[in-house]
Amino acid sequence: MSELVIDAQLVKTLREKTGAGLMECKRALAENGGDLEASVDFLRKKGVASAAKKSDREAKEGVIAQAILPGSKVGILVEVNCETDFVAKNEDFRALTDSIAKTFAENPAADIEPARVAAVQKMGENIRVRRQSRIEVQGSGLVAAYIHSGAKVGVLVEVGAASDATTQTEEFKQLVRDITLQIAAASPVCVTRDSVPQALADREREVYRGQVPPGKPAAMVEKIVEGKMDKFYSNICLVDQSFIKNPDQTISQLIAEKNKALGETISIRRFERFSVGEELAAGA
Repeated sequence: MSELVIDAQLVKTLREKTGAGLMECKRALAENGGDLEASVDFLRKKGVASAAKKSDREAKEGVIAQAILPGSKVGILVEVNCETDFVAKNEDFRALTDSIAKTFAENPAADIEPARVAAVQKMGENIRVRRQSRIEVQGSGLVAAYIHSGAKVGVLVEVGAASDATTQTEEFKQLVRDITLQIAAASPVCVTRDSVPQALADREREVYRGQVPPGKPAAMVEKIVEGKMDKFYSNICLVDQSFIKNPDQTISQLIAEKNKALGETISIRRFERFSVGEELAAGA
Protein backbone atom coordinates (compact mmCIF):
# COMPACT_ATOMS: atom_id res chain seq x y z
CA MET A 1 0.00 0.00 0.00
CA SER A 2 2.84 2.40 0.80
CA GLU A 3 3.95 2.30 -2.85
CA LEU A 4 0.47 3.31 -4.02
CA VAL A 5 0.29 6.19 -1.56
CA ILE A 6 3.53 7.71 -2.77
CA ASP A 7 2.78 7.13 -6.47
CA ALA A 8 3.15 10.65 -7.86
CA GLN A 9 0.80 10.16 -10.81
CA LEU A 10 -1.98 8.81 -8.60
CA VAL A 11 -1.67 11.76 -6.25
CA LYS A 12 -1.56 14.19 -9.20
CA THR A 13 -4.73 12.71 -10.70
CA LEU A 14 -6.57 12.96 -7.41
CA ARG A 15 -5.52 16.58 -6.99
CA GLU A 16 -6.78 17.38 -10.50
CA LYS A 17 -10.12 15.71 -9.84
CA THR A 18 -10.75 17.38 -6.49
CA GLY A 19 -8.52 20.43 -6.26
CA ALA A 20 -7.47 19.24 -2.81
CA GLY A 21 -4.01 19.75 -1.34
CA LEU A 22 -1.07 17.38 -1.61
CA MET A 23 -1.20 16.10 1.97
CA GLU A 24 -4.98 15.71 1.90
CA CYS A 25 -4.74 13.58 -1.26
CA LYS A 26 -2.03 11.41 0.24
CA ARG A 27 -4.14 10.85 3.33
CA ALA A 28 -7.21 9.99 1.25
CA LEU A 29 -5.29 7.42 -0.79
CA ALA A 30 -3.84 5.89 2.36
CA GLU A 31 -7.30 5.63 3.93
CA ASN A 32 -8.80 4.01 0.82
CA GLY A 33 -6.13 1.54 -0.19
CA GLY A 34 -5.06 3.54 -3.23
CA ASP A 35 -8.54 3.47 -4.79
CA LEU A 36 -8.85 6.68 -6.78
CA GLU A 37 -12.64 6.99 -6.94
CA ALA A 38 -13.05 6.01 -3.31
CA SER A 39 -10.53 8.67 -2.43
CA VAL A 40 -12.51 11.25 -4.43
CA ASP A 41 -15.65 10.38 -2.47
CA PHE A 42 -13.69 10.39 0.76
CA LEU A 43 -12.52 13.94 0.12
CA ARG A 44 -15.98 15.06 -0.93
CA LYS A 45 -17.43 13.69 2.29
CA LYS A 46 -14.79 15.50 4.29
CA GLY A 47 -15.60 18.69 2.41
CA VAL A 48 -12.00 19.08 1.34
CA ALA A 49 -12.75 19.14 -2.36
CA SER A 50 -15.25 21.96 -2.11
CA ALA A 51 -12.94 23.87 0.21
CA ALA A 52 -10.15 23.56 -2.34
CA LYS A 53 -12.36 25.10 -5.02
CA LYS A 54 -12.33 28.31 -3.00
CA SER A 55 -8.54 28.43 -3.06
CA ASP A 56 -8.51 30.40 -6.33
CA ARG A 57 -10.54 33.22 -4.84
CA GLU A 58 -8.54 36.21 -3.68
CA ALA A 59 -7.88 36.53 0.03
CA LYS A 60 -6.55 40.00 0.72
CA GLU A 61 -8.21 40.75 4.04
CA GLY A 62 -7.25 39.10 7.29
CA VAL A 63 -5.34 39.66 10.50
CA ILE A 64 -1.91 39.41 12.08
CA ALA A 65 -1.63 37.04 15.04
CA GLN A 66 1.18 36.33 17.48
CA ALA A 67 2.20 33.80 20.10
CA ILE A 68 4.97 33.92 22.70
CA LEU A 69 5.85 30.67 24.46
CA PRO A 70 6.35 30.64 28.26
CA GLY A 71 9.74 32.03 29.13
CA SER A 72 9.62 34.57 26.27
CA LYS A 73 12.41 32.82 24.36
CA VAL A 74 10.29 31.80 21.36
CA GLY A 75 7.80 33.93 19.49
CA ILE A 76 5.96 33.89 16.18
CA LEU A 77 4.12 36.33 13.96
CA VAL A 78 1.59 35.06 11.41
CA GLU A 79 -0.51 36.68 8.69
CA VAL A 80 -3.72 34.80 7.95
CA ASN A 81 -5.85 36.02 5.05
CA CYS A 82 -9.53 35.75 4.18
CA GLU A 83 -11.71 37.34 1.51
CA THR A 84 -13.69 39.97 3.44
CA ASP A 85 -13.16 42.25 6.40
CA PHE A 86 -16.43 40.92 7.80
CA VAL A 87 -14.87 37.49 8.29
CA ALA A 88 -11.60 39.03 9.49
CA LYS A 89 -13.56 40.52 12.40
CA ASN A 90 -15.36 37.25 13.12
CA GLU A 91 -14.61 35.74 16.54
CA ASP A 92 -14.21 32.25 15.07
CA PHE A 93 -11.68 33.55 12.53
CA ARG A 94 -9.74 35.36 15.26
CA ALA A 95 -9.74 32.18 17.36
CA LEU A 96 -8.43 30.25 14.35
CA THR A 97 -5.58 32.70 13.76
CA ASP A 98 -4.59 32.65 17.43
CA SER A 99 -4.61 28.86 17.36
CA ILE A 100 -2.46 28.79 14.20
CA ALA A 101 0.08 31.14 15.78
CA LYS A 102 0.29 29.06 18.97
CA THR A 103 0.55 25.83 16.99
CA PHE A 104 3.42 27.13 14.85
CA ALA A 105 5.18 28.57 17.89
CA GLU A 106 5.12 25.14 19.52
CA ASN A 107 5.92 23.22 16.33
CA PRO A 108 7.12 25.03 13.18
CA ALA A 109 6.41 21.92 11.08
CA ALA A 110 2.85 21.47 12.34
CA ASP A 111 0.14 20.59 9.81
CA ILE A 112 -2.67 23.13 10.19
CA GLU A 113 -4.38 22.14 6.93
CA PRO A 114 -7.26 20.22 8.58
CA ALA A 115 -8.09 23.23 10.75
CA ARG A 116 -7.87 25.57 7.75
CA VAL A 117 -10.15 23.38 5.65
CA ALA A 118 -12.69 23.13 8.47
CA ALA A 119 -12.67 26.92 8.80
CA VAL A 120 -13.20 27.36 5.05
CA GLN A 121 -16.22 25.08 5.24
CA LYS A 122 -17.65 26.89 8.25
CA MET A 123 -17.05 30.47 7.12
CA GLY A 124 -17.51 30.01 3.38
CA GLU A 125 -14.41 31.96 2.38
CA ASN A 126 -10.94 31.16 1.14
CA ILE A 127 -8.54 31.24 4.10
CA ARG A 128 -4.78 30.99 3.80
CA VAL A 129 -1.69 31.41 5.91
CA ARG A 130 0.25 33.95 3.87
CA ARG A 131 3.46 34.07 5.89
CA GLN A 132 5.00 33.56 9.29
CA SER A 133 8.16 34.62 11.10
CA ARG A 134 9.61 32.85 14.11
CA ILE A 135 12.26 34.15 16.51
CA GLU A 136 14.13 31.96 18.97
CA VAL A 137 16.36 33.78 21.44
CA GLN A 138 19.90 32.48 21.78
CA GLY A 139 21.42 33.35 25.13
CA SER A 140 20.03 36.08 27.36
CA GLY A 141 17.22 38.35 26.26
CA LEU A 142 13.60 37.91 25.29
CA VAL A 143 11.18 38.06 22.39
CA ALA A 144 8.03 40.18 22.56
CA ALA A 145 5.09 40.90 20.28
CA TYR A 146 2.50 43.58 19.76
CA ILE A 147 -0.69 43.50 17.71
CA HIS A 148 -2.11 46.90 16.89
CA SER A 149 -5.81 47.62 17.30
CA GLY A 150 -7.75 45.90 14.52
CA ALA A 151 -5.00 43.28 14.12
CA LYS A 152 -3.89 44.74 10.78
CA VAL A 153 -0.35 45.40 11.99
CA GLY A 154 1.82 43.15 14.13
CA VAL A 155 5.35 43.33 15.51
CA LEU A 156 7.80 40.72 16.77
CA VAL A 157 11.11 41.83 18.30
CA GLU A 158 14.11 40.28 20.02
CA VAL A 159 15.82 42.43 22.64
CA GLY A 160 19.07 41.24 24.19
CA ALA A 161 20.64 41.91 27.56
CA ALA A 162 23.74 40.69 29.38
CA SER A 163 21.64 39.01 32.05
CA ASP A 164 18.26 37.32 31.98
CA ALA A 165 17.66 38.82 35.43
CA THR A 166 17.45 42.23 33.78
CA THR A 167 14.73 41.04 31.42
CA GLN A 168 12.48 40.38 34.41
CA THR A 169 12.59 43.98 35.64
CA GLU A 170 9.65 46.25 34.98
CA GLU A 171 11.94 48.91 33.51
CA PHE A 172 13.23 46.48 30.89
CA LYS A 173 9.74 45.21 30.07
CA GLN A 174 8.51 48.78 29.62
CA LEU A 175 11.41 49.49 27.28
CA VAL A 176 10.49 46.45 25.18
CA ARG A 177 6.85 47.56 25.06
CA ASP A 178 7.96 50.99 23.87
CA ILE A 179 10.13 49.42 21.18
CA THR A 180 7.26 47.31 19.83
CA LEU A 181 5.03 50.40 19.70
CA GLN A 182 7.80 52.31 17.92
CA ILE A 183 8.13 49.63 15.25
CA ALA A 184 4.38 49.46 14.72
CA ALA A 185 3.98 53.24 14.43
CA ALA A 186 7.18 54.29 12.62
CA SER A 187 7.64 51.33 10.22
CA PRO A 188 11.44 50.99 10.31
CA VAL A 189 13.10 48.74 7.76
CA CYS A 190 16.34 47.84 9.57
CA VAL A 191 17.68 47.95 13.11
CA THR A 192 20.90 49.86 12.37
CA ARG A 193 22.68 51.56 9.49
CA ASP A 194 24.99 48.58 9.18
CA SER A 195 22.01 46.39 8.25
CA VAL A 196 20.84 48.63 5.40
CA PRO A 197 21.55 46.82 2.09
CA GLN A 198 24.56 48.43 0.42
CA ALA A 199 22.80 48.60 -2.93
CA LEU A 200 19.95 50.59 -1.38
CA ALA A 201 22.32 53.04 0.31
CA ASP A 202 24.33 53.49 -2.90
CA ARG A 203 21.20 54.16 -4.92
CA GLU A 204 20.02 56.80 -2.43
CA ARG A 205 23.40 58.52 -2.55
CA GLU A 206 23.28 58.72 -6.33
CA VAL A 207 19.77 60.20 -6.22
CA TYR A 208 20.85 62.83 -3.71
CA ARG A 209 23.94 63.72 -5.75
CA GLY A 210 21.68 64.28 -8.73
CA GLN A 211 19.57 66.69 -6.67
CA VAL A 212 22.49 69.00 -5.91
CA PRO A 213 22.60 72.02 -8.30
CA PRO A 214 25.54 71.86 -10.72
CA GLY A 215 28.68 73.85 -10.05
CA LYS A 216 28.96 73.08 -6.34
CA PRO A 217 32.44 72.10 -5.07
CA ALA A 218 32.87 68.33 -4.63
CA ALA A 219 33.37 68.65 -0.87
CA MET A 220 30.12 70.60 -0.54
CA VAL A 221 28.27 68.06 -2.67
CA GLU A 222 29.38 65.24 -0.41
CA LYS A 223 28.42 67.21 2.69
CA ILE A 224 24.94 67.84 1.29
CA VAL A 225 24.60 64.18 0.29
CA GLU A 226 25.65 62.94 3.74
CA GLY A 227 23.13 65.27 5.34
CA LYS A 228 20.39 63.79 3.19
CA MET A 229 21.63 60.28 4.01
CA ASP A 230 21.36 61.03 7.73
CA LYS A 231 17.73 61.97 7.15
CA PHE A 232 17.23 58.79 5.12
CA TYR A 233 18.68 56.63 7.88
CA SER A 234 16.59 58.39 10.53
CA ASN A 235 13.48 57.26 8.65
CA ILE A 236 14.33 53.61 8.01
CA CYS A 237 16.74 52.59 10.81
CA LEU A 238 15.03 51.83 14.11
CA VAL A 239 17.81 53.07 16.40
CA ASP A 240 18.08 56.35 14.44
CA GLN A 241 14.36 57.11 14.59
CA SER A 242 12.91 59.70 16.93
CA PHE A 243 11.17 58.06 19.87
CA ILE A 244 7.42 58.44 19.35
CA LYS A 245 6.91 59.24 23.06
CA ASN A 246 9.72 61.81 23.07
CA PRO A 247 10.64 63.14 19.60
CA ASP A 248 13.69 64.93 21.05
CA GLN A 249 15.26 61.54 21.81
CA THR A 250 16.31 58.82 19.38
CA ILE A 251 15.79 55.13 20.08
CA SER A 252 19.57 54.77 20.33
CA GLN A 253 19.63 57.45 23.03
CA LEU A 254 16.72 55.80 24.82
CA ILE A 255 18.58 52.49 24.96
CA ALA A 256 21.77 54.21 26.14
CA GLU A 257 19.74 55.84 28.92
CA LYS A 258 18.33 52.48 30.01
CA ASN A 259 21.77 50.84 29.83
CA LYS A 260 23.12 53.47 32.21
CA ALA A 261 20.18 53.15 34.58
CA LEU A 262 20.30 49.34 34.67
CA GLY A 263 24.05 48.86 34.30
CA GLU A 264 23.35 46.76 31.22
CA THR A 265 24.19 46.28 27.54
CA ILE A 266 20.71 46.15 26.06
CA SER A 267 20.46 45.80 22.29
CA ILE A 268 17.74 45.34 19.70
CA ARG A 269 18.80 42.25 17.79
CA ARG A 270 16.09 41.90 15.14
CA PHE A 271 12.43 42.53 14.44
CA GLU A 272 9.58 41.73 12.08
CA ARG A 273 6.70 44.00 11.19
CA PHE A 274 3.72 42.60 9.29
CA SER A 275 0.90 44.62 7.77
CA VAL A 276 -2.05 42.80 6.25
CA GLY A 277 -1.91 42.68 2.47
CA GLU A 278 1.36 44.60 2.07
CA GLU A 279 3.55 43.83 -0.91
CA LEU A 280 6.19 41.25 -0.11
CA ALA A 281 9.81 41.41 -1.19
CA ALA A 282 10.84 38.96 -3.89
CA GLY A 283 11.50 35.56 -2.35
CA ALA A 284 9.65 36.39 0.88
